Amino acid sequence: MRILKTISLVLLMAMFITSAKAQAASNNIDKITSAYLGVKDALVASDGTATQGKAKELFALLSAQPDKGLNTAQQKVLAGYIDKLKYDSRHMSETTTVDHQREHFASLSKNMYEVLKKLKLNTTTLYEQYCPDKDSYWLSENSAIRNPYWGRVMLTCGTVKETLVAAKK
Repeated sequence: MRILKTISLVLLMAMFITSAKAQAASNNIDKITSAYLGVKDALVASDGTATQGKAKELFALLSAQPDKGLNTAQQKVLAGYIDKLKYDSRHMSETTTVDHQREHFASLSKNMYEVLKKLKLNTTTLYEQYCPDKDSYWLSENSAIRNPYWGRVMLTCGTVKETLVAAKK
């Protein structure tokens, strides 16, 4: 009986540790996703200063152990994109020129989509959206189009191409 209680306790602790790691991984990915969405929203507003600040936040999160809590396969996925994500967010954080920020945002968005699609850790539903005039994609937390490549000029230009359903908690 004592052995059964010990085994049960060990299994319970293992489940708790696994759950805590999954929560940490999800939390890091949520923070990165939220920072990315902040960059997108600043570009929708065509605000180069706000975009610069949000890109600095994103770069800091990408530079501070973003793979903490991820399993080996997930770490490998993130490792394949982390330098690209950091490159674009760093460049966006070094300027207030919206046109230049938007150039890097296209690449940033492509790589964020790939990471989130492969990790399947996003806790909110995200929509991959497409701007035909710029031949570029972005991610949004809403299905309504708010185009970061044109801002107020052509705010609703674009279509939803894919939905990344929220991961089950």
